[in-house]
Amino acid sequence: MTLAERLMTGLNITVLGMGLVFVLLALLWALLTVMLRLDRQPAREPRGAVAPGRPDARKLVKLPPELLSAITVAVFTHQAMLRKQAAPAMRSHWPGSILFASRWVAAGRHQQTQSWNPRGR
Repeated sequence: MTLAERLMTGLNITVLGMGLVFVLLALLWALLTVMLRLDRQPAREPRGAVAPGRPDARKLVKLPPELLSAITVAVFTHQAMLRKQAAPAMRSHWPGSILFASRWVAAGRHQQTQSWNPRGR
């Protein structure tokens, strides 16, 4: 085989491989496009129509004062607990106190503290 024949064979294989890749990418693109069109949500009902048995969301609902105050207290209590989650009272361990528990951290600390010496010297 001469050098020119080898170069032509290599060029043919390259063109075939790149063409195959682009054809497969185009097929995947077409497949995804078809799947997106098939997966569309159904058409929505007109704005005025309300499904039977469902309350209209635009109507104001009059809640009894006791229920409204109970909901308000529950929301404020929940917000106060979320603010305390990072406070020391909610922590089971002090930050940084259980670093020794992780093998990965211990191995990294060992590598950082041990000076590196090449073997054989």
